[in-house]
Amino acid sequence: MGGRFKGRREDGRLLTGEGRYTADWNLPGQLYGAFLRSDRAHAEIVALDVAPARAAAGVVAVLTGDDTARAGYRSPTPLVKYPGRGGAAIKVPQRDLLTRDRVRYVGQEIALVVATSALAAQDAVELIGIEYRDLPAVVDERAALAPGAPQLYDDVPGNLCFEFEYGDAAKTAAAFAAAAHVTRLTLDCRRMSGNPMEPKSCLVAYDPATGVYDVYSSSQGMSMMVAGLAGVTGVPPDKIRARALDVGGGFGIRTQAYSEYCVLMLAAKTVGKPVKWVGSRSETFVSDHHGRAATIAGELALDRDGSFLGIRFEWTCNMGGYLSQAGPLINTMTPSQHPVNIYRIPAAYGLHRLALTNTTPTTAYRGAARPNVVYIVERLVDEAAREIGVDRIELRRRNLIPKEAFPYQTPTAQYDSGDPPGMLAEMLEHAEWGSFEARRAEAKRRGRLRGIGCAAFVEPAGAGGAPKEEVAIKFGESGNATLYVLAGPSGQGHETVFPEIVGELLGVDPERLRLRAGDPDGPALVGDGTIGSRSMMAHGGALAVAAREVIRKGVDLAAKALEAAAPDIEFRAGRYHVKGTDLSIGLVELAERHAGGAAEHPLDSRGEIPLPRAFPSGVHAAEVEIDPETGAIEIARYVAVDDCGRIVNHVLLDGQLQGGIAQGLGQVIGEHVRYDPVSGQLLSGTFMDYYMPRADAIPDVRLYDHSVPAPGNPLGVKGAGEAGTTGAVAALANAVIDALRPLGIHHLDFPYSPDRIWQAMRDAEDAAAPAPGFR
Repeated sequence: MGGRFKGRREDGRLLTGEGRYTADWNLPGQLYGAFLRSDRAHAEIVALDVAPARAAAGVVAVLTGDDTARAGYRSPTPLVKYPGRGGAAIKVPQRDLLTRDRVRYVGQEIALVVATSALAAQDAVELIGIEYRDLPAVVDERAALAPGAPQLYDDVPGNLCFEFEYGDAAKTAAAFAAAAHVTRLTLDCRRMSGNPMEPKSCLVAYDPATGVYDVYSSSQGMSMMVAGLAGVTGVPPDKIRARALDVGGGFGIRTQAYSEYCVLMLAAKTVGKPVKWVGSRSETFVSDHHGRAATIAGELALDRDGSFLGIRFEWTCNMGGYLSQAGPLINTMTPSQHPVNIYRIPAAYGLHRLALTNTTPTTAYRGAARPNVVYIVERLVDEAAREIGVDRIELRRRNLIPKEAFPYQTPTAQYDSGDPPGMLAEMLEHAEWGSFEARRAEAKRRGRLRGIGCAAFVEPAGAGGAPKEEVAIKFGESGNATLYVLAGPSGQGHETVFPEIVGELLGVDPERLRLRAGDPDGPALVGDGTIGSRSMMAHGGALAVAAREVIRKGVDLAAKALEAAAPDIEFRAGRYHVKGTDLSIGLVELAERHAGGAAEHPLDSRGEIPLPRAFPSGVHAAEVEIDPETGAIEIARYVAVDDCGRIVNHVLLDGQLQGGIAQGLGQVIGEHVRYDPVSGQLLSGTFMDYYMPRADAIPDVRLYDHSVPAPGNPLGVKGAGEAGTTGAVAALANAVIDALRPLGIHHLDFPYSPDRIWQAMRDAEDAAAPAPGFR
């Protein structure tokens, strides 16, 4: 947009400690909650004695599963409404909000204590007596589907809750039968913790006179939160007012109405006072939904010239002890939109199997399965190049979708626009790919292993579950306007960029415009929240439509003010002009003249668009060095060339890409939620045991645009929130493997931690050493 970037509008309050996160909300007379959680992965509850807790000082109430059952609370419903393999429906296990008879993962909620202080509630939780009968646990998705595995549910035989397939199995089999070469890989996409800055927390107030609940919680979309709360509790959506101002990180794990939020609604109604709960970081680790957690087997078929003939996959996905709302969808439908990635592959087939295990449920995590798709495809391409003796860049160049082929119909979806060969060429230039071998040789002289890797990708962005996206623009007394949308920010800069969009179209200073996201006191709107890299396409596009409606409505007002006919009025740069004259009036002046009259300002407007879909793409390159003595990895260079469509605010776009790359780096270098395979106990439940990337691990990322406007939304934008992670995971993986190839290492599963790298190098040395013989 025009003008110099002056910083994010929201940063003023956030940097001075004036932000308001969930823990910052307080209400008069509020009480405090604390949850009893399971310390077993799989066990029957033989006895539960809450009497000592109820008798403790300061305790007002103790709720158990019997209370949520009497209230008629239901299991959260997954977003999967489509049939699976053979037309079978997904098997949804029953979930009591507070479990009554059996626990199925460490951290599951069993009881809620409500007391006059947070410390009193926590102390009383320790007084609850509970007797378990331990059951065998299973934490690995492949082990869960194996014959004889411990069963989590009688009505989900074999722990298999859903099978989903896409593509054409017969056509793909024929392509493989005709192939001159087939490359095969199986990758372990490790489980990750989203770990947002703000732990999961919630404050609920209930008004018995109106039956209205006010629910304060971090969320990626108030409309989604209200729908989730209503679906579980049975409370009508118009009786739930979800509220959030600042959200300390979303990453996909803040979309669902968690069990704790629903239980707090019951607690607030039961005790007649607001009830507040602020989770700990330990609770974040054990009870926030996790991400990734899949084993992916892939095969790539090539002809004698290295052209790709077909690709097929088998995913085994770890869903945890229960189904989250988004988890089944992102492990089935989302990958089906781009299984061929960015290549011309005429045949594709995928089979996805969703397994239940004694672990925390999994859901969308930044990228929402897209990084897994690109990771397996790009590793297959690199391995195919090695196996058939073709340069890996040349192999990609032969098979990329050409720019002139867009819109491009793949075996499963239609990509809207893009220029993959152009992005590849630009990456090679900026990454100085051609001179890499000299840098590798120089590193070798220093005793270091150096590698370079790239990842070309395309991913689906946008869409959602609502039928459309609605916004509203309402003018106030001073001629300023408020923008109402459903997309709440969790760090993206919505309060800055949405007013920029409307301000440019209306020709007014964006400072005169204020964003209100998910405001329960605002107009009723239909749409989704901040998910799937869709905010700028959906909410920004709808705001553009609403702004143009404001301009249209202003024509008649300007005609009256200027005493001219409406057809003689034209709008440009924030003013209405009478054609052929110097008569004009500004939009702001019109807004001020008509303020304070009727309840509805004559310029108030709504805008809506069908939910848009686009396919952003990119080519990323990473260069790494490995210290053979320690296995430590240093990221020496990182270049990203991205097609995010039309760019609205370059600084905010770069921030999204850099943040995504940092999260991709974390997945590659060290992040890993680990469970003991026998007991099911969480082994990485603190930051002492769970790696998080810090500033000294983040490389100097160089970002370049290669934008092709999207044809499917009013702004021509594409998604950017997931792109950094989607490109980084595969690019970094290929770079590390390239550094290790001289040692004969061609495969290694995440995380690429120093000890894992070091051990792989030692194993390679042992394998290469001559066997001892007889003299």
